[in-house]
Amino acid sequence: MNHSPAPALPRLLLVEDDPVNAAFLAAACITLPAWVVQAGSLTEARTACEDGRFDLFLFDAHLPDGRGEDLLRSLRDAGIDTLALAHTAEAEAELHARLLAAGFVEVLRKPLAVADLHAALHRWLPAATNPRPCWDDAAALAALGGQAAHVQALRAMFLTELPGQRACIASAVADGDDATVRAELHRLVASCGFVGAARLGDAVQALRAAPLDAAALRALDAAIDELLRG
Repeated sequence: MNHSPAPALPRLLLVEDDPVNAAFLAAACITLPAWVVQAGSLTEARTACEDGRFDLFLFDAHLPDGRGEDLLRSLRDAGIDTLALAHTAEAEAELHARLLAAGFVEVLRKPLAVADLHAALHRWLPAATNPRPCWDDAAALAALGGQAAHVQALRAMFLTELPGQRACIASAVADGDDATVRAELHRLVASCGFVGAARLGDAVQALRAAPLDAAALRALDAAIDELLRG
């Protein structure tokens, strides 16, 4: 019997200067599972990036020789476009906004639980690390009585309507309209169930739990982009 090779573990660059925080975060990432390279400064992080590529960055906001946002900008200037998460113990909204403006896709607040870290990593790591398929054909066939042609027809309709639904949700989030966001997400999660859009369904459920959360909205956008790209 032939066996498919095991998928390579995602490579994470963890930049954290505090030994206790670094040990916790590295151990949590390893149990994802993932391959973790650690750095304690901007200089060490740049050297690590010269030695190999990464699937995701996890940068502390404040480091001994600079700021996480400065590190990210320098890597972007060097042509490295790896997605990056920031982590910080500070709660100031101004800092979080500045980090997002610098290019981080999400800001994690320390201390954080392992489950919360894993959830964030699954949101942003490549699809190969996510056990949920983009399209779950078995679930769609079960929901629609085993009619493959019906599944394909509904998926085509679903994809046609998806950009408009995304625009409506984004507009409601920008307006702080919690009721409209919840109503649109209710419609969308039902549609995801019928057509077997498993990964998007997970992102919708995450946003339903926090309807005005910017990180959850970005994760929803990423899942929608994945479907629309085919």
